[in-house]
Amino acid sequence: MADGSVGALNVGATDLASHSRARYPPQPLSKMSQSSREFVERLPWYLRAVLVVGGATAVTLLVTAWMLRADSRGYGTHQQLGLPPCTFQQLFDMRCPSCGMTTSWALITRGQVAAAFQANVGGAVLAVLAAAIGPWCFASGVRGRWCGVQLNEWVALITLIAVMTVTIMDWCVRLWWSG
Repeated sequence: MADGSVGALNVGATDLASHSRARYPPQPLSKMSQSSREFVERLPWYLRAVLVVGGATAVTLLVTAWMLRADSRGYGTHQQLGLPPCTFQQLFDMRCPSCGMTTSWALITRGQVAAAFQANVGGAVLAVLAAAIGPWCFASGVRGRWCGVQLNEWVALITLIAVMTVTIMDWCVRLWWSG
């Protein structure tokens, strides 16, 4: 009986010890080793490539816009890159939805926010987004882990739709005021 009760106590103690260990939460990421943390948080190679290319493209466009002199008309800055004048404007004698985008980017890079929004609201919003998100995307892609906040596909899609909607609405307002 003594042997049976000791055996029962040992089994009970072992069960109790394993039960109490199981109740503790898993080890937080901050306490994991660096290699374990990287394994858990590592982004897939294709997402890293998209982030690096997208971030580098945004930053390159901003640097290019900074090198341009904004056209005083509020559009036409793209011609400094060797591009032709807007075909839509030549055919229909009115600005297209993207007229003024390059100008707004050039103005944003110089801190002339009000003038950028006058040139093209959608372009100004896009330039601000590129300035905020471009370096973050590039850094996240190079690191292989999200820098701070994780990108959500729905947020990206809604942001894209919002910028396109703002651009079209800006164009409609310009058409209304000019005609």
